[in-house]
Amino acid sequence: MTIQTETSVSAPAMTYSKTRGLVANLSAFMKQRKMGLNDFIQKLATSSYACKHPEVDSILTLTPPQDPELMPSNPSPPPSPSQQINLGPSSNPTAKPSDFNFLKVIGKGSFGKVLLARHRGDDQFYAVKVLQKKAILKKKEEKHIMSERNVLLKNVKHPFLVGLHYSFQTADKLYFVLDYINGGELFYHLQRERCFLEPRARFYAAEIASALGYLHSLNIVYRDLKPENILLDSQGHIILTDFGLCKENIEPNGTTSTFCGTPEYLAPEVLHKQPYDRTVDWWCLGAVLYEMLYGLPPFYSRNTAEMYDNILNKPLQLKPNISNAARHLLEGLLQKDRTKRLGCTDDFNEIKNHMFFSPINWDDLNAKKLTPPFNPNVTGPNDLRHFDPEFTDEPVPNSIGCSPDSALVTASISDAAEAFLGFSYAPNMDSFL
Repeated sequence: MTIQTETSVSAPAMTYSKTRGLVANLSAFMKQRKMGLNDFIQKLATSSYACKHPEVDSILTLTPPQDPELMPSNPSPPPSPSQQINLGPSSNPTAKPSDFNFLKVIGKGSFGKVLLARHRGDDQFYAVKVLQKKAILKKKEEKHIMSERNVLLKNVKHPFLVGLHYSFQTADKLYFVLDYINGGELFYHLQRERCFLEPRARFYAAEIASALGYLHSLNIVYRDLKPENILLDSQGHIILTDFGLCKENIEPNGTTSTFCGTPEYLAPEVLHKQPYDRTVDWWCLGAVLYEMLYGLPPFYSRNTAEMYDNILNKPLQLKPNISNAARHLLEGLLQKDRTKRLGCTDDFNEIKNHMFFSPINWDDLNAKKLTPPFNPNVTGPNDLRHFDPEFTDEPVPNSIGCSPDSALVTASISDAAEAFLGFSYAPNMDSFL
């Protein structure tokens, strides 16, 4: 991957060719945003660009996360197709892929796809996340997948977190059956509108903060807040999704040190590879709020090495077209020293009580009594207008809805046999009443 440095030039009149260049740059930015952090860093590390900043150089040559919790004690080679994972007793032994009609691809990730599916029994629509076990094991990501499931299990009540109906598995795949949300990614809407007016940004930031505060109350740090992981439901409320990078069991004063996240939103302490705590989520909230108001993340550069250097060293610069309350909030959230960051002392309560949110009635917000500032106007579950055609135009793989031959299910068990033990889940129906 070639990294091009940016130069300062005067601003001549926009010609057709310059306009095309701007569109190309924006397109490159969007594609870069969708790349996984580990793959992105590895590509940077193998490029010919020689980064001179010592901090950035150490980051660019970093290997994928080395959290001891994520590294198996006896690393084993990727399983062959015939090797199977023993997932243990399932709470929902009757669930199987053929229960669903898989209709459209609506998302993609490192380990599989998210599909719009209709259950053959109740005709309800769901988003089914289908993950390839082989790919997960190859990248040693079992802990992240199980962490995602555990976080989903804990969310049975919060209005702004995606809900898990149940999970099940075949010999080669894991299936999350999730709420189907079709108002589109916040990223998609930001792409179309460039930025939001302050009242709209405040509404979204409040719902996001409420969801983060709830996760923190469960001692969970989210760690990967970005517009791609923030969905709008059919009424226009925020739904936070993708819990694969969540870190569980982080007490109020607890820290962790895994290098993970998305480049544009990494907090300085993460880049410094220092221990960090739940205030990393408030930095990310500041970065997302900044992007909603200004159209780009706060320290953004197409040159990723320069962007990292900006995050570490460049003072926050705020243009004068926002209110004093918004300015004060951004300065508090995007404080490079986490011990001085807004939220450091009393977590969500500090954000909740900030003057920027004084128009928000938090009880009404959590009860979804506040009218969203934007209505996606979807006509029903089949309305896919807010999904990227890059996904929806892709054919649904035939293998998604097929159960493997029973002989494969009973094949020999690998050393990682218990990697997904207890994955299957079916809720106690009382929890939904």
